[in-house]
Amino acid sequence: MSAFNLTPSDSSTFILTGIPGLEAAHIWISIPFSIFYIISLMGNFTLLFVVGMEQTMHKPMYLLLCMLAITDITVPTIVVPKALCIFWFNLKGITVGGCLTQMFFLHTVSVMHSAVLVTMAFDRYVAICNPLRYATILTNTRIVKLGIVGLIRSVLFILPLPLLMSQQPLCANRIIPHTQCEHIAVINMVCGDITIPRIYSLVLMFVINGFDLTLIALSYGFIIRAVLRISSKKSHQKALNTCTAHICVMLTYYSPGLFSSLTHRFGQGIAPHIHIILADIYLLIPPMLNPIIYGVKTKELRDKGSKYTCRR
Repeated sequence: MSAFNLTPSDSSTFILTGIPGLEAAHIWISIPFSIFYIISLMGNFTLLFVVGMEQTMHKPMYLLLCMLAITDITVPTIVVPKALCIFWFNLKGITVGGCLTQMFFLHTVSVMHSAVLVTMAFDRYVAICNPLRYATILTNTRIVKLGIVGLIRSVLFILPLPLLMSQQPLCANRIIPHTQCEHIAVINMVCGDITIPRIYSLVLMFVINGFDLTLIALSYGFIIRAVLRISSKKSHQKALNTCTAHICVMLTYYSPGLFSSLTHRFGQGIAPHIHIILADIYLLIPPMLNPIIYGVKTKELRDKGSKYTCRR
């Protein structure tokens, strides 16, 4: 019961307020939160189950889909349970250590998600531009190694953020107007010089997104060039269709993410609850849509999935 009585003076605790200005609607807001989260879990666990059960799908493309599904399960799971505790039970307290831990895992998995999308773009590039060498260039072992490299990169880039924050003096006001320990909101709790954490987080956003998007753009530049050289219209269409799902997933991930980050930093005239809703949408919608997009656009996955889901 102590969680109900926490005050800003508790030295080791932050207070997550939820969505400020919409406290009366928290119960109603929790409904789409719960629905999106449940759909996300069902879709991604179904994808993992189908790929795991079907030996014919144990190949690089589906291994990458499994990595994507794992990040899509992890990201909302880091945030949604705590948000629902705020909405349903008014359990707003979170320790400073717990807050920094949530921030670390949330951003680490998000960066890992971006790395998986880059690898998927490379997969499509090899499949279309070097189809005869695809099996030798992209093996399951190589995909696993690329996944490990992406995970190490994510940890090395994000780990300095909570470490920098843990060394800073915190203000007496420990109220975070958010549903999660988003790093910009946590930085605002620091009473010392926050120049280095702010610069590092800003550089991190542009370096990671800039680097990853550049690699994706290069891959698709080569893909488009290769497709334009194909004389057959049918082959032309088939090559482009193999990329459609990946392009849709990229748009659902990068577009709201960049928009949310930029409005948080430069949209001072936007109401606080809009910032928070945008941040939550960014974490909830892509994980829910990704398995649906791949289920609809990938014939083999759709056919194999229906074998299990349509059983009587």
